[in-house]
Order: sequence, then structure tokens, then C-alpha cells
Amino acid sequence: MKEIWLLALGENWDEEKEKIKDAIEIGFTGVVVRRGFEDKAKKLGRIRVFCVEDKVGERFAFVEVKSAEDQEKALELSERYDYLFLSFSDWKIIPLENLIAMKKRAKLIAIVKDLDEAKVVLTTLERGADGIAIEEDRREVMRKFYELASGEKGFVGLKRGEIVEIKPLGVGDRVCIDTVTLMNVGEGMLVGNKAGFMFLIASESEESEYVSSRPFRVNAGSVNAYLKVGERTRYLSELKAGDEVEIVSYNGETRRSYVGRVKIEKRPLILVKAVSDGEEGTVILQNAETIKLVNPDGKHISVAKLKVGDEVLVWIGEKARHFGVGIEEFIIER
Repeated sequence: MKEIWLLALGENWDEEKEKIKDAIEIGFTGVVVRRGFEDKAKKLGRIRVFCVEDKVGERFAFVEVKSAEDQEKALELSERYDYLFLSFSDWKIIPLENLIAMKKRAKLIAIVKDLDEAKVVLTTLERGADGIAIEEDRREVMRKFYELASGEKGFVGLKRGEIVEIKPLGVGDRVCIDTVTLMNVGEGMLVGNKAGFMFLIASESEESEYVSSRPFRVNAGSVNAYLKVGERTRYLSELKAGDEVEIVSYNGETRRSYVGRVKIEKRPLILVKAVSDGEEGTVILQNAETIKLVNPDGKHISVAKLKVGDEVLVWIGEKARHFGVGIEEFIIER
């Protein structure tokens, strides 16, 4: 996740206060204000606050890059400061690439004017700057910058998988993930017994004749399974309150959420096996009517009604993982 800062440098506190409140509610990393506004800003909520006139004390500096000399100055400052707020006169990419490649300890926060500039600086040299800073007073636009910087919204390529085996198992430990986010029909999480083959497990967002809907919950599967979270995987058994998770829609859109509670309980289990593009994968789920997968149309299919030949949505990725990170090595997972 990249950092995002608000430059609230106006002289009217009442106007700056509203912008800062929006930044706190949206989830910004920090705010830069004029002298005299620091304590007022801190009282509005939990957010980092820098005073623009107090650069040395807060271990940060503002640098305008207009020439090769400015670039060298920024590199020198990157050894001494924790943060460099960078502005570029004509948005040439090369100076930013050089700074990203050669900077020392400082985090590079690029000051941007629009979303297109933000996309460039956050992806330059594939790694991007450490964050962005904006001057903005429109909440909806601030939200778009936040979504871009935080990676809150993304996309994964889902495929059709054909069910080839359904096998009831005995009792085992399964994991329920209750999130801090309400999900819709067609949304859930990617779970599987292989890091490179996962099933879209539906949220409990549909009403049932047996229980009320719980749209904040995904009954995800057995404790051994992998959960996809961005570019990493997590074991279901290790999740806890406050951990980041990824909500995935049937159309491939993703959004960020967090665990509110995890419940591990003994329940009867069922193994589901599917094939897609010549790959085969399995997932072990609780054997109950309320546990569902998602088909290519975004509709939920209960494991109680699932049959061989049905199509469900799956994700196929890298095979080998080491501590949740994809690696190149020989490995077989069955």
C-alpha cells in the first residue's frame, strides 16, 4: 500500500478543517498544514501531521526538481530525511526514475495534480514512488486518489472451472471470516488447497430459508487452505482480527477489506475438485447449504446442490509459494 498525503496549506482553518476531516475519514496517511494548525489537526482524528514550516524537526523536506542539480540535491537529502515531498516542473519521468533507483533512506512522496500523474508516479520503474501528495477539497476526488494509492480496488482474471468431483469428508476444522465490509451477491474470496488454483467462495449475502443473510461473512474452508490477498497468500488458520483480506467480485473486480473476527469450528466437510485450462484444483468446504461457490453469471451455487459438470469461477496463478510469496522452484501440490 502506498502512502497518500493531503496538502492542506490554506490560511483559513475552517476551510482546511473540512478537508482534513475528509482525509481522516477516507484513510489518508497524513496531512501537511501551516504553523498553528498542527494541534487542531491532530484533535480531528488519528492521522500523521507535518507542519510545512517545521521541516527539520519533522525530518522531511520539500524539493522542486527542475534540473539535474535539483535531482542531486534530492538524492543528498534522501540520506538525511525520512520523507521527501517532490514536485516536478514539467513532469519528466527520467528524474523520478533516477530518484527511485538511487534514493537512500527517505520515502519519496510525489506531489501530483491529477489521477493520470498519480498513476505514472505510482508505477514508474514498476516499483513507483512511496506515495503521493495532493491539494484537493472535493471528497469524491480525494476518494479516487486514495483508491489508486492504496490499491483498494484492483482486478484479477477469473476463469471458468468445471466441477469433476464432489466428495463428502468427515469432520474437520473450518474457518469463517467475518469482515468489516458488507458484500454483495457475486462477491466473496479466493480460496484453495493450491496456491495456483483457487475457487471464488461466495459471501453469505443471500437469504436462506434456514438462516438470515450475513453479508459480512465468507465461510471460507478448511484450516489448511490458502487465501489470496493481493499478490500474496495467507493460510486460513493464521488469520486474525485486523488482517487485510481481498474481496473479489464475479467480474474480476477486487477491493480491500479487513478481518473483524475469525471463527474456527469443527464441522462436516466436503471436497470439491475442478479443472480449468488443463489445471486441476481442490478446495475443502463446510458441508452445509449456506456454503456456496459462484458461477460465471455471478449467481451462487450451494455445495448441497453442486454437481459434476457445473461451472464455477476459479483463479489460476503461480504454483510455488514460500511464506506467501510466489517463487520459481519445482513443486507439486495435490
